[in-house]
Amino acid sequence: MRSGPLIYIIAGEPSGDLLGGRLMAALKRRGDVRFAGIGGEVMAAEGLHSLFPMTELSVMGLVEVLPRIPRILKRIAQTISDIQAKAPDAVLSIDSWGFNGRIHTGLKACGSPIPRIHYVAPMVWAWKAGRTKTLARVLDLLLTLLPNEPEWFEREGLRTVHVGHPVIEGAAGRGDGSGFRVRHGIAATAPVICVLPGSRHSEVGRLLPPFAGTLALLARRYPGLIAVVPTVETVAEQVTRAVAGWSVPAVVVRGAAEKRDAFAACDVALAASGTVALELAMAALPTVITYKVSRLSAFIATRFLGLNLKFVTLVNILADREVMPELLQDDCRPERLAAAVDRLLSDSSARQAQVDGTHIALEKLGLGGDHPSDRAAAIVLDFISGTKENSHE
Repeated sequence: MRSGPLIYIIAGEPSGDLLGGRLMAALKRRGDVRFAGIGGEVMAAEGLHSLFPMTELSVMGLVEVLPRIPRILKRIAQTISDIQAKAPDAVLSIDSWGFNGRIHTGLKACGSPIPRIHYVAPMVWAWKAGRTKTLARVLDLLLTLLPNEPEWFEREGLRTVHVGHPVIEGAAGRGDGSGFRVRHGIAATAPVICVLPGSRHSEVGRLLPPFAGTLALLARRYPGLIAVVPTVETVAEQVTRAVAGWSVPAVVVRGAAEKRDAFAACDVALAASGTVALELAMAALPTVITYKVSRLSAFIATRFLGLNLKFVTLVNILADREVMPELLQDDCRPERLAAAVDRLLSDSSARQAQVDGTHIALEKLGLGGDHPSDRAAAIVLDFISGTKENSHE
């Protein structure tokens, strides 16, 4: 016997899993809601039994995706079949448009009446502006994180609502740094760097070697340097094996609480570009951002796909200046990374300038207002209710 609405929710990577977990919690606070779909450990903690491991979808880079296309296509077909069998009240996908867009397109093609919702708009203002038409053709509702995004999609007739970025409701800035150091045997005066190599196997594989070299250079100037490495389920084993060979002691931790405390315990961070940059901004932890994909992936993205961003880090995009240093591709080298981290460790004015700049960017994401997850949950449930009413008229 059916009770509350059944929402089929899909996340394809850890950042989407985090958004999904917060949204699921917000939906449950509003009543009896049931879930099916695909997600990671955060969504699992909220009660989702994933159709298959989300790790299969966590891959980045055009070249890196190619060998996995047959497997991904199989998962797309499996997901569409599962949605049709479960007949949910709505399909709600989160980010990862490469996968989720094909789900929505497939559902529309087979005439499915199930409402289709997407959370986190593709960055059409940065590249592939033509995707606005694609989304408008296959979606019924789009929820965006940034205030400038709805206008891009509303031009095409797609109902679009800005809800804000859920990172501002997280507890990234409320960690127990001293407790973390005590738990892990780290002296109160030891210099500690938070190292975040990413959540996908491909990016971790590319970033861990230059990170190892960076730490070796920093250790010469900062004796007793310790690295703390928060990681996630998708790459935990890979990261643990790699850090065992580092020239500095490394503490690998998992889970949201440990990551939060790690942020508070550290003096500086070196991180892969991604949502974690916003969490580090919330924690007011001075950070150097880096990223690296294959040369072919980078060439294709810039030459053929029109990707031409002044910055890749959302904090910098919102501030329209380099608040967090970005060292990408050929600049992702130990000597350059070490110099950037060294400046944040040794220059208090540089540290404070970054903290001030990130706060301004976070305000543009909704800091100080209503919780974005609660806003998103209310909009989703109202939309589902309105869709049911219309279908009965």
